[in-house]
Amino acid sequence: MAASLLREPRLLVLDEPANGLDPGGIRDMRALVKRLAGSGLTVLLSSHHMDEVEEICDNVTIMKRGAVAFHGTLTDLRAMAPDPGHRLGTTDDAHARRIAREAYPGVVVEPDPDGGLVATGSPARLSAYVADLVRAGIGLREFTPTETPLEALFFMLTDAGTTAERDVA
Repeated sequence: MAASLLREPRLLVLDEPANGLDPGGIRDMRALVKRLAGSGLTVLLSSHHMDEVEEICDNVTIMKRGAVAFHGTLTDLRAMAPDPGHRLGTTDDAHARRIAREAYPGVVVEPDPDGGLVATGSPARLSAYVADLVRAGIGLREFTPTETPLEALFFMLTDAGTTAERDVA
């Protein structure tokens, strides 16, 4: 890295710059890359570590079979994601699921692998459902939107046999 910077380049191409570094080194490398990019140097970062991409990059380009599948900001990429739902924490998850099943077609409430529940449905239906939970005496501890992991968005754009590809074929 130091040798590359001695020549004061306008473009710096980095492939997995934090690979093999300890956590402190990773933090320092990320800070260096951000500082270089902030100084006006164009930094092209190639990485399969989505957390690194999310931490460092302003814009992303996702390639699929040698062609650009997406180019834009992380915000633009996230806007393409399907609504993954809301994380729901209650004092009685079983009763909360039963209310959704019995009274709210179109609202799906499933266990979250990390604990609690994930509820999906239209905003109006979810609002009515949450109001009914409270009326039923079920304590609401959490109701926060979930975020599609960047890795899932990557696969949505690059997996072979995606819906878009099948529609074209």
